[in-house]
Amino acid sequence: MKWDFVLYLRSWIGFVGLMAIGNTIQCFWDHQFLASRLYNGAPSSVNGLAARLFGVWTLLAGILRIWCAIFTYNRPLYDLTLFSFVLAFLHFSSEVFIFKTAHLSVGVMAPLIISGISFVLMAAGYVPIFGSAVEESKQDDAEEFKDFLKTFKSQSRTKKSS
Repeated sequence: MKWDFVLYLRSWIGFVGLMAIGNTIQCFWDHQFLASRLYNGAPSSVNGLAARLFGVWTLLAGILRIWCAIFTYNRPLYDLTLFSFVLAFLHFSSEVFIFKTAHLSVGVMAPLIISGISFVLMAAGYVPIFGSAVEESKQDDAEEFKDFLKTFKSQSRTKKSS
């Protein structure tokens, strides 16, 4: 059962990542796509630069998500991917409810729903993926950071004595 959920989660994250790559192509192809589908509350605010910037962000998020689908057990990568869904949800929510540059349409509801579902699935995936290793991972991370600091200090002393 645990592995079925993890397989489903990996497939979902990979699918969402591939969709982001497709969305990236659309952003570079025609910036009016963003004005008509997403930022329909202020279409004059969407220009080529904004579309390309959004496209680069979407490409980065897509690549991150595809890598997470492949390397699901890499906790920092998993955490960053989870955070990317939080950022996407907050971005689209703020554009609708705070900045009023988007209306609740299919083009806006889709990323809100997908990012919300993805966040819930990834949060639920913590226990099956990381299990009790979460505490051990924290200890390993702390030890790794201490080792890094020791190495950094010894390198800086070597440079000063040269």
